[in-house]
Amino acid sequence: MPASPMRAAWIMTLLSFLVVLMNKNGSSCVTANKPAVNPPLWLLAELTYRCPLQCPYCSNPLDFAQQENELTTEQWITVFRQARAMGSVQLGFSGGEPLVRKDLPELIAAARDLGFYTNLITSGIGLTEKKLQTFGDAGLDHIQISFQASDETLNAALAGSKKAFQQKLAMAKAVKAQGYPMVLNFVLHRHNIDQIDKIIDLCIELEADDVELATCQFYGWAHINREGLLPSIEQIARAEATVKRYRERMAASGNLTNLLFVTPDYYESRPKGCMGGWGAIFLSVTPDGTALPCHSARQLPVKFPSVLEHDLQHIWYESFGFNRYRGYDWMPEPCRSCPEKEQDFGGCRCQAFMLTGDADNADPVCDKSAHHGKILQAREEANCSSLRVDQLRFRNRVNSNLIFKAGA
Repeated sequence: MPASPMRAAWIMTLLSFLVVLMNKNGSSCVTANKPAVNPPLWLLAELTYRCPLQCPYCSNPLDFAQQENELTTEQWITVFRQARAMGSVQLGFSGGEPLVRKDLPELIAAARDLGFYTNLITSGIGLTEKKLQTFGDAGLDHIQISFQASDETLNAALAGSKKAFQQKLAMAKAVKAQGYPMVLNFVLHRHNIDQIDKIIDLCIELEADDVELATCQFYGWAHINREGLLPSIEQIARAEATVKRYRERMAASGNLTNLLFVTPDYYESRPKGCMGGWGAIFLSVTPDGTALPCHSARQLPVKFPSVLEHDLQHIWYESFGFNRYRGYDWMPEPCRSCPEKEQDFGGCRCQAFMLTGDADNADPVCDKSAHHGKILQAREEANCSSLRVDQLRFRNRVNSNLIFKAGA
């Protein structure tokens, strides 16, 4: 996708549902000084890092151009089989752009045969009405399409494709016509958040059932573009007021089933409960088979296991990477004695690492963190930023190779 904010928002909407299922159906494994470990209920299959778009907020690794290995069809199906045997119920196909995988219909069919509820998370580029029919025949349950903006010009500037907007419009209409749930996602940032009213109007025009307005989360490419992407506090306030106004209107008219608005962590005083807890609900597998407890964890200085070397049962319950931040014993102060630790789990480990250089630290979003000043500084930089869209670092192979060489 290039899809991280889209994935993050969509994942969060499922967590409450999955927790209920976990409590009802999940077996658990108790280890020394750790809470019970329940099975992963949600599996994200990042099929590829290939993508036709160049979004500057993509969550794919900065050095994605150096990571070209992809699991085969059979290897992916083996992963699905193992996850389902453990109790996973939800399977998302993501990327990059998952549509570039020619075996996608086969993967969908295999997942459906195993009993998964399947979701395609896509930019819509490469989608056709014929493919929609093929995916439906294979058993696909759900499609989410992302937009960059509500107008063609800004959408093209952000995506790096002049044809993307019209393609997305056509495919959104086709998804609705073929009976899939109409779910649209807009990644919000300082360059498009002021058109949030036009964005919602477009969603209503397209008869969307659900809309995710996911303000950019700063991992991957978004992190290096943060100064040019983080909205100002005034922009956030105006957007919240607009969303509130539309929600009130929609409650009366019933135009949308759900309108989700996710604000950036940078304007909070307490961190979000990242992914429902480390290794608690969510399991991601990257194109080359690396297994992660969240889709951004690969950047951490932690050795994560591969599905090519271990089965998911071992990875989930026994591997160092998945046990590293489970429970509360790893926490330093102020997290260890904080009464909110069972709700926020100390915040995001990736964010702590990116902003402080140490993933063990309290998430700097928390105003109890010794590093909270870094968040205040980022807000100030955003309020003063004048960076244009064309000054951002775009997600493409040229920039990826340059970043890799600079860090080598």
